[in-house]
Amino acid sequence: MKTLRNKKFIDIFAGIGGFRIALEEHGAKCVFSSEIDKYAQQTYSENFSDEGLYGNIKKIKAKDIPDHNVLCAGFPCQPFSISGRQTGFEHAKGTLFFDIIRIANEKKPEVLFLENVSNLRSHKDKTTINEMENLLDQIGYHVNIEIINASKFGVPQTRKRVYFVCFRKDLDIQEFYFPKPTNDNIYLEDIIINTKENNEKYRIESDEIYLRDIVETNIKNKLGSIRIGKIGNGGQGNRIYSPKGHAITLTAHGGGKGAKTGAYLINGIVRKLSPRECARVQTFPDTFKIPVSDSQAWKQFGNSVSINVLKLILEKIEKSLQGAQKKRESQLDFFDDCAS
Repeated sequence: MKTLRNKKFIDIFAGIGGFRIALEEHGAKCVFSSEIDKYAQQTYSENFSDEGLYGNIKKIKAKDIPDHNVLCAGFPCQPFSISGRQTGFEHAKGTLFFDIIRIANEKKPEVLFLENVSNLRSHKDKTTINEMENLLDQIGYHVNIEIINASKFGVPQTRKRVYFVCFRKDLDIQEFYFPKPTNDNIYLEDIIINTKENNEKYRIESDEIYLRDIVETNIKNKLGSIRIGKIGNGGQGNRIYSPKGHAITLTAHGGGKGAKTGAYLINGIVRKLSPRECARVQTFPDTFKIPVSDSQAWKQFGNSVSINVLKLILEKIEKSLQGAQKKRESQLDFFDDCAS
């Protein structure tokens, strides 16, 4: 799968490199990456060999960033406030999203490929996302936005995220279609590492574990998570799920006995997921190195992107780019025929 060969991309708010894995599998070349968190930097650097990983993107001038075709960013959720009728660059300055705007405005890549939490789309009665669309329009991009649940796209995790695919207006790509759900038959138990070591190391100890009296053999065909019990009062982080469904959304924060990963009944033991299992839940390859502590790894995979979803969206992006290229070539052929 090398559909983006000869394309260059930058990876900002890079995290541990989920976007990079997807883009490189499609044949694109990373020419710049930036991540501020020192532990994420450690994981990123361990997995990607290049001339270096930059830190705080706010300290880097846009003109100093290499030219590129695609800007990708799983930008942190830091919506800027809307006051009165203020719009445009001045109002957005100081926000992390503005760093995407200033770089795109300077370098004019063909495509912006962005990801954020799904509730961004409804934040402040949609005024936040409308302001973002307005800024992207101002600097010359057609904007396509979709909320996608990874659970329907070959990822064994319930994870809703909002994706932006923005094409530079001169490419004349006014219609773009996000991929349709694949609804693959993949479940958490398919990627679990069911070893004695894992089951004991990540076991949840509690005198207040309550399991429902249910027969699991008849519930495997359900997409999404399947709740089968609780720990204590069953609050957030204290709910127990079956591996015959999907994992709940991995998170970077949160409390409870199953904090960040959720709690699952595996081989008769209630436990959290290991970092490697979290990597698999996010569809990272098993060759991906995890050099940090379990705590940092859980945070990193909770903050990361679902690679399978990115790859499916990239297929659609490349199809649109190819269509635009063929259209331009046919127009040139037409003018050449007229000239002759």
